Amino acid sequence: MTPLTTAIACLLAITLCYAAVCAASPLGDCRKCRGFGYALKTDRKGRLRRGKHCRRCDGHGKRVRIGRRLYNAARRTYHATTTPATPAPKGHHPWR
Repeated sequence: MTPLTTAIACLLAITLCYAAVCAASPLGDCRKCRGFGYALKTDRKGRLRRGKHCRRCDGHGKRVRIGRRLYNAARRTYHATTTPATPAPKGHHPWR
């Protein structure tokens, strides 16, 4: 195999693995609070205390992964373009 085909195969494998991770676990830990939902701070004695709740994840500690966000946006766009805007009224037959 040439180096180009090896690189393409590796990138394809990484992409498929990330897609599997996003499908299996669409929520990941928040990067700001590391999944705690709040910031850790220390008091004057050096003991850890609970700080303010995290604004990025709204205190839940979980965030939607980027791949899952892309999938949701693509699904929403596909659904919006393939479904009719208003359903036909019941008993309406356009061919009569």
